[in-house]
Amino acid sequence: MTDGAAGVVRDVVLVTGATSGIGLAVAVEVSERGGHLALVARSADRLRDVAAQCRTAGAASVTTHAVDVTDAEAVQAAVDAVVDGHGRLDAVVHSAGVVAYGRLEEVPAEVFDGVVGTNVLGSANVARAVLPAMRAADHGRLYLVGSVIGGIGVPGMGAYVVSKWGVRALARQLQLENRDRHGVHITLVRPGSVDTPIYTLAANYSGFVGAPPPPVYRPATVARRIVESFDKPPRVLNVGIANPLMLLGFALLPAVYDVLVGPLFRVLGRTGERVGPTPGNVLAPTPDGERLRG
Repeated sequence: MTDGAAGVVRDVVLVTGATSGIGLAVAVEVSERGGHLALVARSADRLRDVAAQCRTAGAASVTTHAVDVTDAEAVQAAVDAVVDGHGRLDAVVHSAGVVAYGRLEEVPAEVFDGVVGTNVLGSANVARAVLPAMRAADHGRLYLVGSVIGGIGVPGMGAYVVSKWGVRALARQLQLENRDRHGVHITLVRPGSVDTPIYTLAANYSGFVGAPPPPVYRPATVARRIVESFDKPPRVLNVGIANPLMLLGFALLPAVYDVLVGPLFRVLGRTGERVGPTPGNVLAPTPDGERLRG
């Protein structure tokens, strides 16, 4: 809930993927509005740095939880600690996610499974942990950060595409299952290209460093849209002027889409910088590369 006069967030907000990109931007946005924060990410050292940044920005309180979202028990323990500490959980922004570049047969099974595990099973773990408290209170908002890629296809990003279609399906399923709780809201956040480090931190078997194709948005833009929607959460929150065009083309003109997407992505979706095969941050965190923007 917000104070309309001051625009101050009074909520208890849990953010996953809080040390980089959209998750970090959400944490800062909530802090600047005076909210209570629970920060979740894999790197304890990086979490300490972000917590200090959030306190300086004005957060009412900050707790940190060094948790991999693929660990269901650890996720549950973190959520329980937040609910026990504050007596409630008003909003959860699940932003943790990883990317892999490469054709399906080029990406090692362990890496493919890691992308799907983090992005899909991690989302399920977070939802499973937070929904009982939200349903019991008939109060709470769960934001699952998906992608416009969760409604289209992109050559050379199979693991990520599959995972974001999975997040989209999960959000839709949760909306159906929670219709009996009018105070519980599930939102699929569907950003287009965002200037975050996820592209350079990605697992990569394509030979070239990835890049966000234009138009590119700042993480703060996505974060602001999320936080400003707390009072009236939508079912789908689109951030990206090109999103409707891409989704429409994929659905209604598949033959044309298929011809164009490969060449366009090769030009706009990667840099000219060469890179050797790497699992990136899929299998382990790389805190030195985590920051707000790419």
